[in-house]
Amino acid sequence: MADEIEGRVRDAVDAWLRWLPRWSIGTSRARTRVCRVCFGSPVATAAGFDHEVPHAVQHALLNRLRVVVDDAVDVYTTRNLPLVDRELRRAERPGDRGYQPQEGLALEFQGLDLDPEPEPDQPFLFTLAELTGAPTGEAADRTPTPPPAPTEYSDEAKAALRRELELADEHARSVGTAVCFALLEQRERIADAVERLVEPQVEALLAELSQTLDVPGAP
Repeated sequence: MADEIEGRVRDAVDAWLRWLPRWSIGTSRARTRVCRVCFGSPVATAAGFDHEVPHAVQHALLNRLRVVVDDAVDVYTTRNLPLVDRELRRAERPGDRGYQPQEGLALEFQGLDLDPEPEPDQPFLFTLAELTGAPTGEAADRTPTPPPAPTEYSDEAKAALRRELELADEHARSVGTAVCFALLEQRERIADAVERLVEPQVEALLAELSQTLDVPGAP
């Protein structure tokens, strides 16, 4: 598994390096909420990111690496955890899932809030979060398919399902650790890219801001 994870981490960093030259600090949106992908992430630490690296730059790489972990857990679940796999498949609603605004986004935007914070006294007419799951096309004219009835489990089956969920969590932690170790080998490439492509933009922005601020005591 280690070799496979190492290869996928290297591919993720390669993709991030191809994307980074197109990033501009002027297009970054200020955040008012903590990002659940990046905040306190050990992967960010392994990548060598600090608080001075803009969030969008970190998120674009960390989300690619999150996909690596998710894919590995999905494969493990399908192969080894039949009860969890069955429940996940049951949870997938058949037919048209409706409008899914979070799907098809570039990885640097996946996992972010769908909508910005509302302005005081300026409510939105609608939000993307409210539209999620809304019927589209012909599905809008059909009667919605009711969700499947919950499965009745015996006490033994419930215990087995809990055990499988624990195994899935353990595997996710194991893969996450492997990703962090593989990422340590990429830190030099990441640091070089941040120094060349990100830091000059941050410094230019700070210089521009300092010129627009009033200097105390100045005429």
